[in-house]
Amino acid sequence: MKNAGFFVAGFGLLFVQANLYRLLDLIGRPELIPSLVLPLILFMGVHEYSVLRGATVSFVLGYATDLIGIAPIGLYTFTYVALFLLARAAGVRLAAQTRTMQVGLALAFSTVHSVMLLVLIAIFGRDPYVPRALYPLAIPHILATGAVAPLVFALAQKLHGVSLAPRADAGGGRA
Repeated sequence: MKNAGFFVAGFGLLFVQANLYRLLDLIGRPELIPSLVLPLILFMGVHEYSVLRGATVSFVLGYATDLIGIAPIGLYTFTYVALFLLARAAGVRLAAQTRTMQVGLALAFSTVHSVMLLVLIAIFGRDPYVPRALYPLAIPHILATGAVAPLVFALAQKLHGVSLAPRADAGGGRA
């Protein structure tokens, strides 16, 4: 049940992201939509969650992103799991304790994520014009993700603290 908090937070962030997209689309700036789930996945990778736990959460949230968005099924599923594993591999060398490091980490991994998406769409997509139409949207998306990363990292830190907190004795009495 330790994953339940991350699943609930992830689905909540996807809900906020979808509604934020609608709002930004109304004002004509849909490229400013941040990826709210990506910093959550980075947090789990940098804080060295088990591969099974982090990959499971990344897989489910990636699949939910595929279903909510218009991306081909499996695109975000694959990239989120790959980014979790990459963040976990780099986690020993990175410390995301400061806001500056959190923003930098989110900017770097969001850039990698955007490049992965564009390359995969170029290779497996049906329409050759789609990657060329999407790449100008990458920079504003990367910057927006970096801007919201400290907020998502703060939420993830609270979830991390709750998942590590000792549980009260179920019996209520002392032995």
